[in-house]
Amino acid sequence: MNFIYELHRTMMSQNLVLVYQGQFTQETTKSILTLAERNLEGAEEDPAIKRKVFNVMVESLQNIVKHNDDVAEGMHRHQAIFLVGREPDRYTIMSGNPLHKRKKGALQATLDRVNVLDKEGLKDLYRDIIQDTTISEKGGAGLGFVDMARKSGEKLHYGFAEMSKDISFFWLKVNVSRDQSS
Repeated sequence: MNFIYELHRTMMSQNLVLVYQGQFTQETTKSILTLAERNLEGAEEDPAIKRKVFNVMVESLQNIVKHNDDVAEGMHRHQAIFLVGREPDRYTIMSGNPLHKRKKGALQATLDRVNVLDKEGLKDLYRDIIQDTTISEKGGAGLGFVDMARKSGEKLHYGFAEMSKDISFFWLKVNVSRDQSS
């Protein structure tokens, strides 16, 4: 069974310390966060870095649970992927999930808006959303991407891959520096 060996080699070469693909629910999210927390504890990471990484993981997982779309007959709800990588200089938190293409424009506009802001701009946008937005029917107020950008101090990397005529696969990558001065 060379597949498992090749998968292992790929994970090692990409510095992946946690990978989950499948159904995402609140219960799954709790389990993933527990595993990640133990992994961070074992790495003896600076507490401030741990908090940033953990916060970005929580927001990424909540985005999957809240915004993942049912995409095709035979596919289970919340079929998505979540990965955490650790390199000498940073952690990388990555997620991906199916998304109806009709939602792509609004999502891209939100991410582009977040990515053009500096630290002060993100702080102002966060405050504005808190003051002016009501909680959506899916449980969020649109703060997740802003919070990830604020905690990571970096731009959010994202893209869309075509799955079918109506469905895209949305991926998000957030880097968190392991440098304590960041």
